[in-house]
Amino acid sequence: MEGQVNNSKILDSTYVSWIRWRCWLMSRTGEAARLTREVDVKVRVQVDGRGDFKGGTGLGFLDHALKTFAMHSGMDLEVSGKGDLTHHLVEDLAICMGEALSKALGDRVGLKRFGYAYVPMDDALARAVVDLGGRPYFVGELALTRSNVEDMKREDLEHFLRSLSEHLKVSLHIHVLYGLDDHHKAEASIKALALALKDAWTIVGNRTPSVKGTLT
Repeated sequence: MEGQVNNSKILDSTYVSWIRWRCWLMSRTGEAARLTREVDVKVRVQVDGRGDFKGGTGLGFLDHALKTFAMHSGMDLEVSGKGDLTHHLVEDLAICMGEALSKALGDRVGLKRFGYAYVPMDDALARAVVDLGGRPYFVGELALTRSNVEDMKREDLEHFLRSLSEHLKVSLHIHVLYGLDDHHKAEASIKALALALKDAWTIVGNRTPSVKGTLT
């Protein structure tokens, strides 16, 4: 009958769209590698994972931070890395991690885009706020008072976060509101970042979350 809506066709098209969307969601993976005279780094991520971490860099606190990040973000993270200097390894690992995550998120259609989290760890309280809008910016006030956090230099930890922000193309603001122990401040910051990103890359629809129509 003219003007009558064919509900079966609507349901079929909706189902097909859902299947396609689900297949894309299940494949939010990305890889990146850097091989230079200074480093050999490989990173693979699956955003919608189980929080598993594989591999490592041989740097105790960095590996602990990566494992913590994977667990609390819910993504699967696999890394291998070696370098001539710790600074080079930390920087290039952050670059690869940012690039791999950016590839996994694709055109960022359907993302919630914004996320934030507060995380306490004993004496310390950290806050992370992120925007996956494609415009990298980093503000980090970790309130670290010593030159090292375990076996990692303070400036290397801060540089890791800055490089991750740049190559993931995320506006990242981390503040330690208060705390006494530098390890607790740093770990709370990593956990807050993981939870904030998990919030921001959640799929909430099928539209680009920007009036510009693009986040790339």
